[in-house]
Amino acid sequence: MSEKKDPSVWEGFKAFLMRGNVVDLAVAVVIGAAFTNIVNAVVKGIINPVVGAIGTKNLDHYSSCLSSTCAGEQGIRILWGSVLGAALSFVITAAVVYFLMVLPMAKYLARMEARRKAKEGTQEVIEVTELEVLKEIRDELVAQRGSGHERQ
Repeated sequence: MSEKKDPSVWEGFKAFLMRGNVVDLAVAVVIGAAFTNIVNAVVKGIINPVVGAIGTKNLDHYSSCLSSTCAGEQGIRILWGSVLGAALSFVITAAVVYFLMVLPMAKYLARMEARRKAKEGTQEVIEVTELEVLKEIRDELVAQRGSGHERQ
């Protein structure tokens, strides 16, 4: 009797790491981390000064107090400026990813799909034409046999 040997944990882990999706995901995480620095620099260098023209230069200073006194560390503060800064960072990141990566890739894939369909359409026309020709030949042969049988 032969025993079936289960793959070891190490072999399973190695197979998992060699999948294409894992490598793509790792690349995406590394690029995302590097891209975060760029977005943060844009927010701190451009967005915050524009907001600073209206009020304070640092969005983290925008807050509301829920308690009667908010002097120093006392009181309950809601730091809505920090949330606003994070939301702006997210919107900028999403816009850049969409306009520089997703939209061009979608257009490229649509172009490739249109070319593929055009090729398939041409092949279908050729196949349909060949089928029609074969039907016409068949009809001619049937007509000739029919007229030949009538003469006998």
